[in-house]
Amino acid sequence: MSTKKSEIIDKLANHYPNFFRKDLKRFVEIFLNEIKNSLKRKERVELRDFFSLEPKLKKARIARNPKTNEKIYIKERYSILFKSSKLWSKKINEKE
Repeated sequence: MSTKKSEIIDKLANHYPNFFRKDLKRFVEIFLNEIKNSLKRKERVELRDFFSLEPKLKKARIARNPKTNEKIYIKERYSILFKSSKLWSKKINEKE
């Protein structure tokens, strides 16, 4: 299940009715932009007791198209490595 930005803002507005909706929207924008900018700078992002995000360099390689069996050169690129915390993993996997 995915969550939209608007759903996050709605949940925050329900939990914190004393904050203006526009302020909560701005907070979420700033928060997500900071994560995005840190990853662009190739820095590790860690939210303790939740998760960590880390850009990982994938080396250039020769692959093949399985349909045509043609060899393709893939340039080196970064991907994002996601790792959940032990606490989250435990909560997700516990039985109800």
